[in-house]
Amino acid sequence: MEELSSKPGFWEDVEGAQKVMQQLTRHKETVGLWRGLAKHISDLSELLELAAADDDAAMAEELARDIEKVEDELEDLEFRLAFSGPHDAGNAILSIHAGAGGTESQDWASMLLRMYLRWAESHRFKTEMLDSMPGEEAGIKSATVAVAGEYAFGYLKSERGVHRLVRLSPFDAAHRRHTSFVLVEVVPDLEDEIEVQINPDDLRIDTFHAGGHGGQNVQKNATAIRITHLPTGLIASCQNERSLAQNRAMAMKVLRGRLYALEDAKREEERARLKGKHVSAGWGNQIRSYVLHPYHMVKDLRTDHEVGNTDAVLDGDIDSFMHSYLESLVGEAQA
Repeated sequence: MEELSSKPGFWEDVEGAQKVMQQLTRHKETVGLWRGLAKHISDLSELLELAAADDDAAMAEELARDIEKVEDELEDLEFRLAFSGPHDAGNAILSIHAGAGGTESQDWASMLLRMYLRWAESHRFKTEMLDSMPGEEAGIKSATVAVAGEYAFGYLKSERGVHRLVRLSPFDAAHRRHTSFVLVEVVPDLEDEIEVQINPDDLRIDTFHAGGHGGQNVQKNATAIRITHLPTGLIASCQNERSLAQNRAMAMKVLRGRLYALEDAKREEERARLKGKHVSAGWGNQIRSYVLHPYHMVKDLRTDHEVGNTDAVLDGDIDSFMHSYLESLVGEAQA
């Protein structure tokens, strides 16, 4: 990139040149971090040899504290390797879909939505509700939220899949135990320079009143929009913005992200097939179990990571699950 930036005519395309320089700056920062850490370790190694030769216990104790700091820094840098995907550093679009089971699953969907909103708040990520469909009695049938912040997609991609809840139902007069399922979908909030080919003839566009359950409506004040991609059956809707044009633009952004994620999932499944590893997508991919009865436990089925404090988890304390899964990806990549 440095060689490219020094060539004549590089700045003729100002926008393109600025993107290259931004990437170059990020790469220099990354290389600088690792080289700086290597230099620090080399210096500590030499000082340890001196301390050992002089039998300097005070110096050795001070160096031990420095080594602990270096280990913490190295651990943090190694975890960043989990964010090596092309969109990991960017924003995310999170969608939640209640499964079969009516009110029980819809209530579970609303609990998960609250969990992710609390998690985002604790990380100071900005959230924006793009679309929500309420349940008949309680909860939600579905919801779509834009999450903006550094590495939002990198973190949230660990949540994709089916989440299972086991509890005594508050909606069952007999207070029996019920099992509910919710699908969590996470796609990158793609920048405009990412090309996703969409044929306008493949789209069916419906407008309706914001806050309603859908259905075409031709009145002028119908600003909510639903876009269906006919070849895949993917649907994106938005009723948050004030105008039809704004909602259409946001729904198209969601659709582009889902189409991109669909193609990416196909490529990943093919890579896994060639490796001999089975990867199931969508509703077949149960990733986590939340048990509130007869005991309290949240367990990630991919990593076997368990937490007994279910209240804290449902209040947004899910970092340990994200970290364990993302760290397992790094180990798998290195293997």
